[in-house]
Amino acid sequence: MKLAAIDIGSNAARLLINEVTENKKGEPEFTKLNLLRIPLRLGMDVFSYGEIREERQKMVIDSMKVFSDLMKIYNVEYYRACATSAMRDAQNGAEIRKKVKETSGIEIEIISGDEEASLIYENHIAETLDKDFGYLYIDVGGGSTEVMYFENGKMKFKKSFNIGTIRLLNGLVKEEQWKEMKEELKTKIVSKKPMLAIGSGGNINKIFSLSKTKDGKPMSADMLKKYYKEFAALTVEERMHRYKLREDRADVLVPALEIFNKIMNWTDISKIFVPKISVADGLIHSIYEQVKNKA
Repeated sequence: MKLAAIDIGSNAARLLINEVTENKKGEPEFTKLNLLRIPLRLGMDVFSYGEIREERQKMVIDSMKVFSDLMKIYNVEYYRACATSAMRDAQNGAEIRKKVKETSGIEIEIISGDEEASLIYENHIAETLDKDFGYLYIDVGGGSTEVMYFENGKMKFKKSFNIGTIRLLNGLVKEEQWKEMKEELKTKIVSKKPMLAIGSGGNINKIFSLSKTKDGKPMSADMLKKYYKEFAALTVEERMHRYKLREDRADVLVPALEIFNKIMNWTDISKIFVPKISVADGLIHSIYEQVKNKA
């Protein structure tokens, strides 16, 4: 079975195409066939002007046509297209969804921050890890940060905060928002167990790759602080040249590290795992479950 997930975030849109087969035990095995990322940066328009302006509207429509064609080429049977923080906040979000449907046939769902958090959780990473720990999922996007706490096989806390890399770059996060996040985490995430973090999003994946940490091993909070200090001291151009980064990654790494560092500091977490999971992966898992349950 071939499935596709489209994740339209505040920084980029992604199309993930997977083939799902079942092993002898009847368990699903997911094989990535294609992953295409287009840096639409919708948040740059929405968080400053309240809407997606003409140039980026055209980029969204053209990107969805490309995604639609690719899904046809791969013979995708089922798909879901979800838009998050920027499209949620855009005054003309419904109008753009209509244009996309007319031009490419793709039906975009605008999902809430809680739904976004649940999609990250669909990857069920914590369930495969040591039960003696509590696990804090941290997913940092362009428009929002989703935080979930998992302990003893159960989700104990889930919250979406309107603090993201594009908002920070544009100076749109107020001190009160940081205070609210800090208080929420300090009062709601209380455990007798030691805690570890599970990080997701393109920025933490890039840091993990730069750090040369072995797959399956965690990075330390100290390492994240070191990278924050290092990157913050450089211009965007210097980061691009020194670390071979694209511009749309080089500029958001510093605000992303600021978010991760603050959350880990407030929750006294010293280590973070970075499995290769994303909203798109969670979408693929949720589509598979829905199809299986209908069968």
